[in-house]
Amino acid sequence: MERILVSACLMGRRVRFDGAAKTSTSSLLATWREEGRLVPFCPEVEGGLAIPRPAAEIVGGDGSAVLAGEARVMTAGGGDVTAAFLSGARQALELARSQGIRMAILKEGSPSCGSLVVHSGDFTGTKVPGHGVTTALLESHGIRVFAEDALDAALAHLRTLEAR
Repeated sequence: MERILVSACLMGRRVRFDGAAKTSTSSLLATWREEGRLVPFCPEVEGGLAIPRPAAEIVGGDGSAVLAGEARVMTAGGGDVTAAFLSGARQALELARSQGIRMAILKEGSPSCGSLVVHSGDFTGTKVPGHGVTTALLESHGIRVFAEDALDAALAHLRTLEAR
């Protein structure tokens, strides 16, 4: 049975920067949870950041640029939290590798987990195309990442993985 890495906030864990969760109401995620497929993980918390914590955005690019050393993850107050984001991403990859995980469902828009968009880095609420740090690292190692609203595509991918 394929296991799936999933953002802990989507599973109801209060790990977001504001101390809240973003609990998914998806029946598919509920089914996968009941089947024991889901492995909840929050890269920001595992990287050492507190709950709650200041909101952070990627400044100077997206997660791929952070991995390349060309961008930083900053708080609105000017705190550099890049090291914590990189640590959390590496721990997510290590967990995925240790459990043979080949796909993930991560929270869209997050500077860690976004798979399609991230905040622009100017703290105005503007979103731009790009990947979060964890998503960029996972995908660079062949682990397919889906947003929580792309579960049909995730299901199709899961079926492909299990047919191999």
